[in-house]
Amino acid sequence: MVAALSALAFVGVQAAPASADDGDQVVSRGVKIPTFYNPPSTLPAANGALVRTEPLKLGLSLPGLDGRQLPGTATRLMYKSTDTHGQPVAVTAAYIEPAARWTGGGARPLVVLAPGTMGQGDQCAASLALENPLTLGLSDGITVSVGYENLAAYRLLSRGIAVTVTDYAGLGATDRVHTYVNRLDEAHAVLDAVRATRALPNTSVTTASPVGLYGYSQGGGATGAAAELQPTYAPEIKLAGAYVGAPPADLARTLPGIDGSALAAAAGWTVNGLAHTYPELRPLIDTYTNDKGRAALADISTTCVGDGIFGYPFAKTKDWTKQGISLSEVVAREPVIKAAVDAQRIGRLKPATPVRVATGVADDTVPHGQARQLAVDWCKKGADVTYHPIYLPNLGDKVVLTNHFLPLIEDQVSALDWIEDRLQGRWTVSNCWRVPVMP
Repeated sequence: MVAALSALAFVGVQAAPASADDGDQVVSRGVKIPTFYNPPSTLPAANGALVRTEPLKLGLSLPGLDGRQLPGTATRLMYKSTDTHGQPVAVTAAYIEPAARWTGGGARPLVVLAPGTMGQGDQCAASLALENPLTLGLSDGITVSVGYENLAAYRLLSRGIAVTVTDYAGLGATDRVHTYVNRLDEAHAVLDAVRATRALPNTSVTTASPVGLYGYSQGGGATGAAAELQPTYAPEIKLAGAYVGAPPADLARTLPGIDGSALAAAAGWTVNGLAHTYPELRPLIDTYTNDKGRAALADISTTCVGDGIFGYPFAKTKDWTKQGISLSEVVAREPVIKAAVDAQRIGRLKPATPVRVATGVADDTVPHGQARQLAVDWCKKGADVTYHPIYLPNLGDKVVLTNHFLPLIEDQVSALDWIEDRLQGRWTVSNCWRVPVMP
């Protein structure tokens, strides 16, 4: 890991300054967040309406033979979305116009990439990672953010597919806590990213452009929720297909996998997000958390994946409670918290678009069983489901960089092939009939 970070340090690294010079500029763990990410006090009425845009310099790019930059030209954008309670929220994102031609016929397609877990600090935003593939903050608590989703974005661009990468609510945008794995917030951000992209001037994306969704892990939950909600939240957007990789579809069954894992910080991100969405839970959460837990939750709220792994590896949430019980046990004990967690369940609505659900059979961080259950639930509703179990050996329980991360790499090309087939209008045949005999 250290060697990988050292290698990346020479490519687009953001070495964070110690403090901000501008009083209006937010500094997160020593990293200056561009003032672009500060939402205005009022937002447009329409979902997906653009708030502002500016050019974005990609951290990894090459000059093309025709003078255009490879893989394309990027624009940073902020758009209006709606949160769980129907309130307006500003979301940031990045759009990349590909240098490569689209050879599939028809209008150039668009894929909205919903990032996997990046963290909860604003410096972790995926749009910032396109500009700085590695962000290091060393002055106010170490922070490390790696733009691992850039690989999928660049692979799509190389196929001539336009890409918009959303940051979700509160990740990047400096006005609120990122509502990690919140089903409605994430789905709305993904669908409104399509609307915002269509509103951008001087792009090759039009209302005739086929639209696909791509996401793994947190991103898989976001694309799965977006596929379910599209018929009611964004009926004018016709989706060609959605890749739903390793989705945390059932948080009650996902939390035990995160607890004690290399990415135990994700349990803290979940609690922080729930407390922001449902303020009435805060006094109840406070009755359970001890001093160590409160300090961890506050610290974790500004961390990225790198510092989460380095700072809280294999942490157990029972050590954060006065009663010495885990977060999962707290959820089981408290009906109000249980209801808030259950509200994030994906699989209760039928997607109107083909979906490809992929999950590593050895994944115990975002447990395989609950991801497979999502495919089963959608199949029962008559959805067009391609279920794909990823066969990899168990390389160590609760080690997030093995059983959870390696399926992302192993399946990525096949997932992108599936998405491209949908964008080209090729038929897909559901394999729901085979799911009962598949792991």
